[in-house]
Amino acid sequence: MDESQKLPLFHESGIYHFNDSNAVFIDPVRVLNRSYNRFTVSPSTYYPRFFQTLTPNPVPITVSSSPTKRKRKKPKRTPKEPPPLNDRELIALQRHQELRPLLLKAHECLLKSNELLDAIRTLRSGSDSYCLKEECEGGEQCFVELGWQSPDLVVTLNVRLCDTDNDSHDRTQNNLEDFSDSPSVQCCEQRILPAFNNLVVNDTEDDAVAEIMNNRYIMPQESCFYMSDLGQIRNLIPAHTDCGFNLIMVDPPWENASAYQKSRYPTLPNRYFLSLPIKQLTHTEGALVALWVTNREKLRSFVEKELFAAWGVSYAASFHWLKVKANGSWISDLDLFHHRPYESLILGYSPGKVKNSDDHSKFKPVKEDRVIMSIPGDYSRKPPIADLLQEYVPGVKPPRCIELFAREIMAGWVAWGNEPLHFQDSRYFVKKMDS
Repeated sequence: MDESQKLPLFHESGIYHFNDSNAVFIDPVRVLNRSYNRFTVSPSTYYPRFFQTLTPNPVPITVSSSPTKRKRKKPKRTPKEPPPLNDRELIALQRHQELRPLLLKAHECLLKSNELLDAIRTLRSGSDSYCLKEECEGGEQCFVELGWQSPDLVVTLNVRLCDTDNDSHDRTQNNLEDFSDSPSVQCCEQRILPAFNNLVVNDTEDDAVAEIMNNRYIMPQESCFYMSDLGQIRNLIPAHTDCGFNLIMVDPPWENASAYQKSRYPTLPNRYFLSLPIKQLTHTEGALVALWVTNREKLRSFVEKELFAAWGVSYAASFHWLKVKANGSWISDLDLFHHRPYESLILGYSPGKVKNSDDHSKFKPVKEDRVIMSIPGDYSRKPPIADLLQEYVPGVKPPRCIELFAREIMAGWVAWGNEPLHFQDSRYFVKKMDS
């Protein structure tokens, strides 16, 4: 690709491809904003950890003039020798050492691209100057608790209807400010639907606003969500496999001490994921399965030896998400044993029910060890990488896509989980001035 075209394409698509490299850089905000018409994802709320607002008038530090007693210095302790690595940790270390040169090479590409680094430093600027005119009245909802406390809770879905919809929809006038006058818009339709154990669909080519208990959630065009616990996931299995899914993204709430200590989200033991109906969700012509895993060797071993086998999925390749700061540096030391600055995406193929379904050679080979760099968003929020997977997705085009354990919704996707609206809260969005 011509160097002069790469930055304009990045501003448009949110993806920057490095020449002669298996690495890319992603700006999730630009990628996600391609799914919305009247709203945009707020950069400052997407990147809260690395674009902190500077205090305009720092509080002066007062130094006391009274004499202070000198504290007696404690004798330095001799650092203890770290315990020897066990077998599983040795395997993880070897895996890291093999991957390390690839990560270094990808990071070097980023540091050499001055124009991209300049663009990264300004990711927080832009549409944040425009605020939503309607602020949400309620606080952040915990849908996991609401599912137990208020199973009959309803969602009011507000969709805008265009002239072409006049003959196919009943209409109810709505004076919400979000649905301002437009030459092509006649009215807004309100749909009152069960919030839990129900497929909520925005079947329009425009953004929809879902209201639950005085909170607003922005749904991208042609998307839907099914909010339930694990026991209800089988309701998403299609009656016919030719209505199944070609791309299945899975981001399990793996058990880990960090999520537990910070009370970020409920986690599940590994055995629960064995029951996910991947085979039944797969399209007749097969599916690409993309599974996010952390760097714990216990998880990697579980996926390779048990999980993929239980799902009937054959391993295809691994991608790696390298997390960087706004200045291009890693978020932590590359060799820090328990907090390495990358995670992995394991890819595999689910064969479907076509002839010779056991012949996995019919699927396109995936290039191993692709490195995806981005500035991470909020805790456990994964970058939107569907564009990078499209060429490997078998079957119908455009593909039918689903994300399991989703915490946000992408245009054209089905999002399933117990909190798929988490990052759809209106506090994460700003309204476009011209909408």
